[in-house]
Amino acid sequence: MSCTIPYHIFPLGDSAMTVDFGNRISPDLNNIVMKLYQELKASPLPGMKEAIPAYSSLTVHYDLLYCSHHRPVGKTVYDWMGGLLHLRLKALDQEEMVSATEMIVPVCYDPFFGPDLPLLAKEKNMSMEEVVHLHTSVPYRVYLLGFLPGFTYLGETDEKLAMSRKMQPSSVSAGSIGIAGRQTGIYSLSSPGGWHIIGRTPLKIFDATRDPLTLLKPGDSVKFVSISKDEFKDY
Repeated sequence: MSCTIPYHIFPLGDSAMTVDFGNRISPDLNNIVMKLYQELKASPLPGMKEAIPAYSSLTVHYDLLYCSHHRPVGKTVYDWMGGLLHLRLKALDQEEMVSATEMIVPVCYDPFFGPDLPLLAKEKNMSMEEVVHLHTSVPYRVYLLGFLPGFTYLGETDEKLAMSRKMQPSSVSAGSIGIAGRQTGIYSLSSPGGWHIIGRTPLKIFDATRDPLTLLKPGDSVKFVSISKDEFKDY
């Protein structure tokens, strides 16, 4: 079955192109993105260097010199590569669900690690325990990695937890768990950030000496599990 979801392909500089399925967070759209990503990883386009999945789009980077030498006569590199991408989409089975690796991520929700948890709870007229219960009650889809190496964008949280980004960024420690809108995310490295920090995981999300470098990958399913400060220290 071919892809019936409307999409748009456009150039990204002279050596990349993006296929966009719509600017919104949707498990169905992301499943198509991940299906295409897996197909391209298994059978890359000629000259393809890398495919990068996002929420509802995928970018293909290619070797411009290689493609210039191998493109059909009378076609630009962009037209040739775009045509090949259209053919892949035409053959894509959008109904087939992408298999997800289930990952358990321990989180300490003590205010020492989650300095914004008390304020978020107050804003939502909840106890901190209720916030933690809602945050740990459902699995989250890893939509993409970005911003920092390994920064993990997950969604979607319960509507009751939705919070706008902070007006002023603050210093955030590696492993911190944040909320922005209905997204929840994991800071892979220490960095300034504008998300509301409600906890921290002892797991090393990004490690430059590890293969693979990142603990999580797009398409994974993450379940947060609450742990105590003592348990955090024992990891």
